[in-house]
Amino acid sequence: MSLAVDVFTVDEHDELNVLDVPEGQSDLAGFESWRTAVWGSDAVRTLGTRFFPVLADGDLKVAPHQVGDFLRECALVRSSIELVAPSTDPAKSHAEYVRQISQRLKNIEEAARRAQSVSGGVIIW
Repeated sequence: MSLAVDVFTVDEHDELNVLDVPEGQSDLAGFESWRTAVWGSDAVRTLGTRFFPVLADGDLKVAPHQVGDFLRECALVRSSIELVAPSTDPAKSHAEYVRQISQRLKNIEEAARRAQSVSGGVIIW
């Protein structure tokens, strides 16, 4: 299983509407195991993050008014990506983890920017 990142809007009845992923974009946010191994890891928590660690226990829903803060948290994680990437897995090199996490983080950042453009939110599930 994989985590997906999507943009949502809320209609006049407070119903959540998940938008289609635009052509040329990806909704991949990482492997299911990344809930704890990456996004909810101690390394990410040590950075002072508040959004990503939620994934360790469930899905993350970033409300429209929180997307700016979420993008700042994404930038914080990106600035420390070498520390965030696991280095204890013998099946994959640290450099490969850095590359994969960087790509999935890019997908998350792009979704957050799309959300801002439509006054929407972000969900990772």
